[in-house]
Amino acid sequence: MSAWTLNAAALDDAARNAFASLDAVFALDGEPIARDPLSQVLRVTIGARRYYVKRYHGAGKNPLRRWLGRPRVQAEWENVQHFAAWGIPTAPLVGWGLQRKGGSFWRGAMITAELVGTTDLNQLAINDDARLADRGWVAAVSHQLARLTRTMHAHHFTHNDLKWRNLLVEDGPAPTLYLIDCPAGEFWRGPFLRYRVIKDLACLDKVAKYHLSRSCRLRFYLDYVQRPRLVADDKARIRSILGFFAGRE
Repeated sequence: MSAWTLNAAALDDAARNAFASLDAVFALDGEPIARDPLSQVLRVTIGARRYYVKRYHGAGKNPLRRWLGRPRVQAEWENVQHFAAWGIPTAPLVGWGLQRKGGSFWRGAMITAELVGTTDLNQLAINDDARLADRGWVAAVSHQLARLTRTMHAHHFTHNDLKWRNLLVEDGPAPTLYLIDCPAGEFWRGPFLRYRVIKDLACLDKVAKYHLSRSCRLRFYLDYVQRPRLVADDKARIRSILGFFAGRE
């Protein structure tokens, strides 16, 4: 059984032909960007536009995923669709689907259009980019980050890998922030949600603490919780955030 969907309205004729089926997508050549035991990412240029093609050969770390639950590729494209539905800027999803053989996951893929003129925040940190010292620029990005993180968590959803490398920002003085690459994001409840929320916030602070002032980080947190000052519960949560990766860095 094979299911493949194209957002045909977002593609020109050449791209529709190139991405017409899973067979066509797995036959594509492109620039290798990343690879792991489950998947590979290619950057493909068609006409004047570039696309990221993520092809999965495995369902997930748990071998039972081949038979039960959502394969990792399905989780990833559904999470991108959640972001779009919640008003969180993300890479445009233009193709997605998977194939099963004998009821078992065999392969799958998703395609996103390139976000032109963007850089991930981690790359800015590695390059010691001057924008990280611009209070106005940092405040604008921080406000967007607080909003999108709060929106996710308000839906009982956590990213589970909310690192600076998965946040793309537009070049220029009025940046838009985009959230990408979320195959491990899931919905949670109760104490499981509280733990995962702390993990998301700790992932963000893991790099922020080396590049942003304490006051910038505090303003982000207050913006996230939408309060003018900390209350007792906030102080306890901040201690958990700061200690989350203790001994693991």
